[in-house]
Amino acid sequence: MTLPMRLLFFFLLSVSSLIAWAQECPDWEADHAQAQIATLAQQVHLWDDSYHRLGQSLISDELYDQARQRLAQWRSCFAPSAPAKDNPLASARGTIAHPTPHTGLEKLLDDNAVQTWLSSRQEVWIQPKVDGVAVTLVYRKGRLSRVISRGDGRLGQDWSASARRIPGIVQQLPEPVDLLLQGELYWRLNDHVQAAKGGLGARSKVAGLMNRRQLSEAEAAGIGLFVWAWPHGPEDFPKRLSQLAQWGFTDSRRYSHPIKDITEAAHWRSYWHSHPLPFASDGVVLHQSQRAPAERWRVSSPYWAVAWKYPVVKALAHVRKVHFKIGRTGRITSILELEPVLLDDRKISRVSVGSLKRWRELDVRPGDQVSISLAGQVIPRLDHVVLRSQPRVELQIPQANNFHPLSCWKLAPGCEEQLLARLTWLSGAQGLALPHIGRETWNTLIQAGLIGGLLDWLTLDEAELANIDGLGERSSARLLDSLRSARQRPFAQWLMALGVPPTARNNLQGGWQTLAAKDTQAWLAEDGIGPGRAAQLSAFFRDPQVLALGETLRAAGIDGF
Repeated sequence: MTLPMRLLFFFLLSVSSLIAWAQECPDWEADHAQAQIATLAQQVHLWDDSYHRLGQSLISDELYDQARQRLAQWRSCFAPSAPAKDNPLASARGTIAHPTPHTGLEKLLDDNAVQTWLSSRQEVWIQPKVDGVAVTLVYRKGRLSRVISRGDGRLGQDWSASARRIPGIVQQLPEPVDLLLQGELYWRLNDHVQAAKGGLGARSKVAGLMNRRQLSEAEAAGIGLFVWAWPHGPEDFPKRLSQLAQWGFTDSRRYSHPIKDITEAAHWRSYWHSHPLPFASDGVVLHQSQRAPAERWRVSSPYWAVAWKYPVVKALAHVRKVHFKIGRTGRITSILELEPVLLDDRKISRVSVGSLKRWRELDVRPGDQVSISLAGQVIPRLDHVVLRSQPRVELQIPQANNFHPLSCWKLAPGCEEQLLARLTWLSGAQGLALPHIGRETWNTLIQAGLIGGLLDWLTLDEAELANIDGLGERSSARLLDSLRSARQRPFAQWLMALGVPPTARNNLQGGWQTLAAKDTQAWLAEDGIGPGRAAQLSAFFRDPQVLALGETLRAAGIDGF
């Protein structure tokens, strides 16, 4: 395959990868879209500047990569013909020219992209993608002459003084040769398992140390070198590895393996992700032996090498809506509705923020970008807000003081959620265990105007159910049978269904009138009941709305009332 054809193929592969990743375009007005794009672009630029100029990483690599992909997607949706103006390395430019530019790596997004890339290549080798900082090493007559930070790929900073103190960098080759290498300075870690420990900030640590003017002996000893490119080296990949090892660059050969297909590539990717390595890594790199002459290398992604990152443990999610769910006891929980994202091959579209207090601390709004992960590899968890949208969206936030264990026994403005939660509990396994009745059934009855309070369903009949759209005769009869079966439930089960504060059943002996007559002191005299629970029980049985429920059940002939 000729070089132009390879470049064309790689361009098509890049486009297909972006399409495979991209979600549907947001349904935004043009002005709003431009504001969102500008906000995200500004934040990405801040991350770039902090990392490349100051050596400080403000965001994890995987979230950064996703943010850049999302920025590219939004631009393709709303300004497809406009070139991206931002350059990640713009603020990293130094004053020392690299003899050969650093090429960078395109990141393949999924198995299909890797399979496509491999299908047109021969003599491919795989290496761990070391999580460090890239450098150029220049040797003159066998002695280390200069070390240049990657910078913007063309111009970097002179790190030679610090590099000469690092024992992990070969200072004198066994042969008096002139040599140009490119590689990764990494922080040494003992038996580091990436899947279990993550990156541990190792890359930022090395970047920060190298940007200092002086390194201590201990700091210098903690830095290692992984050589991944010998621009003017032999065409044959094994020969390059062998010669590098003879000169003392042994990591390159130790962690390089030939592969024939995606199965072998996936094996090494999984192995290095879950087995000990002496450095942090964030994926693997696939190298084709055949490459362009060094004179043609450019600051762009080459056709002969690509990265395949490890599965993400954090996903960058775009918040669509914020819901406030009010539970049976009045507890308010905030739920985020997300643009669906993949996390560990799971499609995540909702995540709980937790309590109203935590939501107020985070102040998550529609349009925000948030980081989510999986707790115990199962439950979606909100980590933090990565980027806040502007302007902030106004929300109807429920007032916590309005909701408590004795509120919302009837429909009233703002009470729909709590009443529905009470009804769901009442018919559930914790309450009356009514078959074929759940949250959706109760919601249907509320929307039909047949229920305005917790016990209104006791008097429903066939004629009223017949007026509900979509509820057939058979379903109506089954629903009515289930509701009527509640009348045969025992007194203790009815107490649970009404939501009596948790206590042992032997503390609830006697009928409704007996329990309602007890004050706090009487409840305290019961075994196992402390002051807090006694106050709750007394408040429950003396609440006017609860007493009215008891009277309704007495009139209905329910046992114990």
